[in-house]
Amino acid sequence: MESPRLSLGLWGETGPATQSLGELIVKRIVKRIAGAIMVLCSVALLPARASAQVSSADEWQFRATLYGYFPSLGGSSKFPSDGTDIDVSADKIISNLKFVFMGALEAQKGSFGAFTDVMYLNIGGSKAATRDLAIGGERLPAGITADASLDIQGWLWTLAVDYRALSTPQASFDTFAGARLLSLKEKLRWAFSGNVGPFVGPERQGFSEESLDNWDGVVGVKGRLNFGAQRAWFVPYYLDIGTGESHFTWQGIAGIGYAFGWGEVIAAWRYIGYDFKSDSTIESLNLNGPAVGVAFRW
Repeated sequence: MESPRLSLGLWGETGPATQSLGELIVKRIVKRIAGAIMVLCSVALLPARASAQVSSADEWQFRATLYGYFPSLGGSSKFPSDGTDIDVSADKIISNLKFVFMGALEAQKGSFGAFTDVMYLNIGGSKAATRDLAIGGERLPAGITADASLDIQGWLWTLAVDYRALSTPQASFDTFAGARLLSLKEKLRWAFSGNVGPFVGPERQGFSEESLDNWDGVVGVKGRLNFGAQRAWFVPYYLDIGTGESHFTWQGIAGIGYAFGWGEVIAAWRYIGYDFKSDSTIESLNLNGPAVGVAFRW
């Protein structure tokens, strides 16, 4: 004989409108357990998500950039020899394409961060039968030329701390303060075609070397403007000015880049200028030209 059944309407159920009492109890128990699990999961996930957001804002973020730099070189120096200075314009001797390596590392945590930028110079050139040298500030006399070679080696190192005043999906804007070191060594070799001033006989050929270690304080701004689809395109910019052991120095960078998931590819124009104090044998120096690089983020 078939066991008796209790007919009850189940809200939200599809299928038969009646079920046995045992089936009803089992289903309601399962629903309540599932509901309790969902509530517990929701309660557990809420603080976890908030904690993740806070920790993301408080985590250190790093960015490393490697550049190839192809500048033109300008500047002037005095090379003391036999009591008379030989004046040289670097851009007159070094006229070929140069390569300069540089790299940068940035660290950011919330609104505060720091960065360092290192550049290594190792460039040189020569010129035959030139009249672009001067003796004691005076051009070479008529009929006298020189074979000259100039080599420049050095390091340019910037170290600064920054404050992020603006950070939106469209743009970032940082102010910073720090110091820059220029460590430079210049070597000049010459051979005059005839006697000139104190350079007579065997002294018409010679070699002289000058070096400089120069610290300056710098302040500036940097950041980027994002645009395009998913704001993957961006315009980076950088500007600093400074003084100290130099009379004045400044640097400017502007370009365009594209961001990928792993990092960025950047093309930029960079200018670095130095005006040294009057008692320095190296009077001025500037680097001006394009740079291409790749940046990695983590």
